[in-house]
Amino acid sequence: MRICMLAAENGAIPGAKIGGLGDVARDIPRALAELGHEIDVVMPGYGHFAGSTGAEPQPPLMVRFRTETLQVEVSCLELTGGVRCWLLDHPYLAPGGAGRIYCDDPPDRPFATDASRFALFGAAACQLLAERRPGQVDVIHLHDWHAAFAALLVRFDPRYSLPGDVRLVATIHNLAMQGIRPFANDDSSLEAWFPELKFKRKTIVDPRYPDCFNPLRAAINLCDKVHTVSPAYAREIRKSDKPEIGFHGGEGLERDLQRAHRAGRLSGILNGCEYGEPDLALPSPEEFIEAARQQVFHWIGDGPHVDSSHFIALERLAHWRERPPAHWVTSISRLTPQKTALFQVAMENGNSSLENLLAELPGDHVFVMLGSGDAEIEGFLTRISARAGNFLFLKGYSEPLSRMIYALGSLFLMPSSFEPCGIGQMLAMRAGQPCLAHRVGGLKDTIQDKVDGFTFAGRDQPRQAEAFVSKFRQALSLKRRSPRCWAEIRRAAAARRFSWKDSARQYCEQLYR
Repeated sequence: MRICMLAAENGAIPGAKIGGLGDVARDIPRALAELGHEIDVVMPGYGHFAGSTGAEPQPPLMVRFRTETLQVEVSCLELTGGVRCWLLDHPYLAPGGAGRIYCDDPPDRPFATDASRFALFGAAACQLLAERRPGQVDVIHLHDWHAAFAALLVRFDPRYSLPGDVRLVATIHNLAMQGIRPFANDDSSLEAWFPELKFKRKTIVDPRYPDCFNPLRAAINLCDKVHTVSPAYAREIRKSDKPEIGFHGGEGLERDLQRAHRAGRLSGILNGCEYGEPDLALPSPEEFIEAARQQVFHWIGDGPHVDSSHFIALERLAHWRERPPAHWVTSISRLTPQKTALFQVAMENGNSSLENLLAELPGDHVFVMLGSGDAEIEGFLTRISARAGNFLFLKGYSEPLSRMIYALGSLFLMPSSFEPCGIGQMLAMRAGQPCLAHRVGGLKDTIQDKVDGFTFAGRDQPRQAEAFVSKFRQALSLKRRSPRCWAEIRRAAAARRFSWKDSARQYCEQLYR
C-alpha cells in the first residue's frame, strides 16, 4: 500500500517534535515501511526545516485560501527507513516565527493563529495529493486536529475528492485538543478560510458551541476509520465527562465516538517504543549532578535574568554534590493540568499531595522532576522546591538529561489525570525503572500493578490523591523490606516490550483494510 500521513510534528527531523505526536510520526512510518509499504509524511516546514535539513526543492503548489491563490513552496526529504517527508512552506505557515510549531493565543481567541495556519496546511496537502506528487495513495492518515482540515476538504470540496477505494483515517492523540473556531465573523473562521465551501453543518458543528466549527469532530465523522493510541483510551472517550470528579471522557464528543464504535469505525491501538542496545554505562549520581548543573547554567544563559527555579536548583545541586543521594524518585513531564494536577491536590492535612509524597521519602531518597509548561504549575513546583530539601525541580527539557534520569531512577511517577497512551512510562520501564501511575488510558494498558510497576485509582481527585500517596508509601515499603521482590519488579519492567512492528500490523489490519 502507499500511505500518506499528515502531521504537525515529526521527530525524525531535529527540532520538529514537541510531544508524543512527533514520536508517532517518526516511528510508525518506519515500522510500516519495514512491512513493505510505501510511506510519505506531509507536514508544514514552518519556514525553517526545509533549509535546516537540506530537503530537495520541488515545484510549488498554487493553493486557493481565503480569497487568494497562494504559492506554497514544496521540498522533499528522504528519511531513514525509506520514508519520504514533504515540507510545505508559506509565510502563513510560520506565523510564530521560523521553526515554531505551535502558537499561544489569548483565552478569548483559543487556537486562532494555529487554526488558520493548519487550515492552509490542509488545503496545501490536499492540493499536493490532488496533483499526485506522492503518487496514487491508498490511505490518507490524519494525525490530530491539525490535519483534520484535509478531511473537511476531501469530503466537501470537489477539487479534492478521492477515488472510492482510498481510505481516510484519523488518529486522536489527545481528544482534549480540538482546534474549535467560529464558522464565521472572525478572521480565523471556516468562512474566512474557505468562503466558497459548501458543507454539511451537522457533521462538523461543535456540540457545545453551535456557532463553531470543530475540526476534530469533522475528522471523527468524515473519516472511514478513527483510531486512538491505546485500547483503554478508546473505551474511556466513549463515556461522558464528569468534571466534578475530574474524569475526562469524550470531551463533548462522546456521542460521535459511540456512533463510530457501533459502526466498527473506532479502534484503539497501543503506541510502541524504540528498543536498541541497552546502555551499560549507567550514570553515577555524581555524573548526573554535574550534568544537571551544566544544563541549568545553559538555561540561565538563554535568558536575560536568572529564573528563581534555576537559582534554587543550583543551590540544591551544590548541596547534593557534597553528599550525593543514594536513591532517586523521578518524573519527566510537560507541565500541564493533565499531567500534574494530582501533585497539586490539597489533602486533609492541608498540604499538597506532592508535599505528602516528599514527607514519605526516607533520608537517603530524593525526588527529581524535569519539565516545563504551564506557568502556574511551574510556580507551584518552584515554591515546593524552595521549601523541600529532598526535591529538585529542573525547569526545562534536555534529551541527554532525560536519558540519565530514566537510567538513574528507582521509581518513576506518572499521575496523569488522563493519558491517551504515554511514552514516559515506556522509556522508564525500558531502562528498568518501575513506574507508579494512575490507572487510566495507556498507563492502564502498559503497567501491571505489583508485577512490573504500581498503579492506583480513585473515584474523584481527593481519593485519587490519597491512593497516589498510599501506593507510593507501599512501593517504598516494598523496596525497603523485600529487595528480592523489588529486583523482580525491575526485571519485569525492563523485559516489557511495546513493539512498533506489532502496532504497524494492527494499523494494516484494523485501519487500512
